[in-house]
Amino acid sequence: MSPSPATFDCDLLIVGGGVNGAGIARDAAGRGLSVVLCEKDDLASHTSSASTKLIHGGLRYLEHYEFGLVRKALIEREVLLRSAPHIMWPMRFVMPHDKGQRPAWIIRAGMLVYDHLAQREILPGSGSLDLRTHAAGKPLKPEFTKGFIYSDGWVDDARLVILNALDAKEKGATVLTHTLCESAKRVGDKWSAVLRTSNGEPLTVNARGLVNAAGPWAASFLQDALHRPSTNSLRLIKGSHIVVKKLFDHPFAYIFQNPDGRIVFAIDYEHDFTLIGTTDIEYNGDTNKVAIDHDEIEYLCKLTERYFLKPLKPADVVWAYSGVRPLLEDASSNASEITRDYNLVIEGDSAPMLSVFGGKITTFRKLAEEAVDMIAPKLGNHRTAWTADACLPGGDLFGSEPQNRSVLEFDAYVHELQKKFSWLAPKLIARYARTYGTRIHVLLNNRHTLHDMGEPLAEGLYPAELEYLMNFEWATSSTDILWRRTKLGLHVPEGTAQKVDEWFSTKRYKNDNKLMVAAG
Repeated sequence: MSPSPATFDCDLLIVGGGVNGAGIARDAAGRGLSVVLCEKDDLASHTSSASTKLIHGGLRYLEHYEFGLVRKALIEREVLLRSAPHIMWPMRFVMPHDKGQRPAWIIRAGMLVYDHLAQREILPGSGSLDLRTHAAGKPLKPEFTKGFIYSDGWVDDARLVILNALDAKEKGATVLTHTLCESAKRVGDKWSAVLRTSNGEPLTVNARGLVNAAGPWAASFLQDALHRPSTNSLRLIKGSHIVVKKLFDHPFAYIFQNPDGRIVFAIDYEHDFTLIGTTDIEYNGDTNKVAIDHDEIEYLCKLTERYFLKPLKPADVVWAYSGVRPLLEDASSNASEITRDYNLVIEGDSAPMLSVFGGKITTFRKLAEEAVDMIAPKLGNHRTAWTADACLPGGDLFGSEPQNRSVLEFDAYVHELQKKFSWLAPKLIARYARTYGTRIHVLLNNRHTLHDMGEPLAEGLYPAELEYLMNFEWATSSTDILWRRTKLGLHVPEGTAQKVDEWFSTKRYKNDNKLMVAAG
């Protein structure tokens, strides 16, 4: 006789482990709701780890008069920077002025609007540049003599998702990775959902409310799992990025405008590389198999070659990634012009269901807050919003409340850690600080020598870190470790992934043996 499937009873079942699902789980758990979040793959394994990795208002959206969306995003920039200064930081962007663009005075006026749509405490305002003398002009072709500079922020997008899920878990949520929601139906005043793990085990969840945060799969989830059509139409837009060896050696990022009107960024990435993207093209393929194509690589190379002195060829690409963004359908014929705003649809007073359509990473926290504001009262929960004044795990550098100081004095914080853990290489401590923030103390708990870290699998990659990522951050494979929890995949030698997977296999084997001994 086969055992009965495991059953979870909760207030809220959230389907989707991207930034929106994890953000909603965090917010809801922090208000005292019991939460189960399920994700069919790894956390942040699709759209939420395939962004341009920017916390930005969206300067180009001003051209489409989306002042409300831009203002909302601009307000969020500094809220987010303060909440997680280890995985986000301010960045200055340089826009070279091209003859084919709008007149310089119009661009400058747009940047002034960008400066003043929301209050700024951390980020400096915009200005004009003489690229003939400014450091950002050196890698550019000599015809680009004038430019503009403004501020936005950088984020490690995959870690942002992980930290939201981690905070949700620490507030009582159950996070189930590699677990698909096969079906859900209303039974009385609850939802009865059948989940299935990657090894085929069924799980049952009885939830008082349901959140569909499946991203590109939001509409298909309604159709396949609930057997009902979606009232919101999504356009799936593929965005691809390439990574090449470092093209410039200064702290500024670039924003380039192509003659076709599209925007492409060139950003310092992982110290030794330059990240270039994104493309915006309609996507009608399998959402589980999204990859960059040759035309996209050519497009990004040609655009950057238009600006940089050093020519860039497809052979120079050392890594590339692609993601599909689910954008709200509108009248735009050009994919790059489709709104990045979101729509939250809720239905039912008994066993309510909320679906998330659209959105962008910068506004995920506000989206989550609004989503919980909508569904929590229907579950009898009237607690107020709280995430605007709370740090994400590891972000509490100088106290539990978000502070400008954490952003402005991060380097000093790293220096103190390097003194405290002087038995580890300063470069490694700097990476740990940027990756884990104050949770470095959890990672290094009861470790006092290099011997305590274990035999390294590659330079700077110790079993101690793998243990932490497995125990606290749901990592189960080399891809989880090297490309999402960290970006060490760009730095470690060939064969490291195999070593990491072998480490996981050994761990699973030992755990299985322990279970067999306990059962025997």
